[in-house]
Amino acid sequence: MHSSLLDILRCPDCVGSLSAVTDDPPHDIETGVLRCTRCNRDYPIKGGIPRFVPPENYADNFGVQWNMFRETQLDSHSGRPISHDRFVHYTGWGAADIEGSLVLDAGCGAGRFAEIALNLGGRVIAIDFSAAIEAARANLKDKGEIHFIQADITALPFAAAAFPYVYCLGVIQHTPNPEQTFEKLAAAVAPGGQLAIDVYPKTWRNLFLAYYWIRPITRSMSTERSYRLVKRLFPTLYAASRAVCRIPLVGRYLRYLIPVSNYTGVLPLSDEQLREWALLDTFDMWAPAYDQPQKLATLKRWFQKAGFEAVQVFHSGIFVGRGTKAGETEGLQRVAR
Repeated sequence: MHSSLLDILRCPDCVGSLSAVTDDPPHDIETGVLRCTRCNRDYPIKGGIPRFVPPENYADNFGVQWNMFRETQLDSHSGRPISHDRFVHYTGWGAADIEGSLVLDAGCGAGRFAEIALNLGGRVIAIDFSAAIEAARANLKDKGEIHFIQADITALPFAAAAFPYVYCLGVIQHTPNPEQTFEKLAAAVAPGGQLAIDVYPKTWRNLFLAYYWIRPITRSMSTERSYRLVKRLFPTLYAASRAVCRIPLVGRYLRYLIPVSNYTGVLPLSDEQLREWALLDTFDMWAPAYDQPQKLATLKRWFQKAGFEAVQVFHSGIFVGRGTKAGETEGLQRVAR
């Protein structure tokens, strides 16, 4: 980590300022501790990453998942602008918006969207609850101005309202309390700043999504056992899904009765890439400890309750919400370039 990060870091327990205790140079701190100047609590720095959560937690499966498929969804790896297009469409941001600004990626996984924010000129702070933060750092540490932190969205280690841009994609439904998660994200946004989120849809169609039928069983398994099960069943399920997709008219709908991801005809990838993405996302579907879809009206209510204006909510594969926090943007360029 870079010592300039201390400008906005705060103790998640008491909101006190933090100081770095380390023998490393301030521009490249690999090991040490962050010590709260108020309550004196220490938080370790390991592998250049400040750690504000226990190494084992409910998101362990995501840590395993993203370290196993570290590069799969990166545009720089796939050669396709899949993450770029989703990021721009969901957030509404381009280089003219975020270039030179602090951007919080809340729940970065392996860094697929952080890579896009960096490419657009953002000064990114990427956090993840799980060991996926290791994959993100391995992927992106040399690709621009980015800081990596292992932290809980519901106990963010930052000064209040520190970010002019915050996004959280593919995460909220996997937290214990999605509304509380949203409230914490909203509090991190500066007056005049913008927040963009997405969430799985809560609709009657979920009754026909086969993975919801098996999740009560698979989510109780250990991460290792769950992955072994997915790996064993995936070839058969994937072949069946691809076969069903070829049925005229109804195939595209019937495939949801098979508990496997299948992006055939959806994403512009090679057969090998389609298979890898499908295996990754099948594990993603089966293993989470929490999966709590939300209604579109709920997203709108969350934004309005938190004091956001120009709120937009829409359906684009999943539900997306974005808005601008009431007030005028203050000078928040506090982390050195």
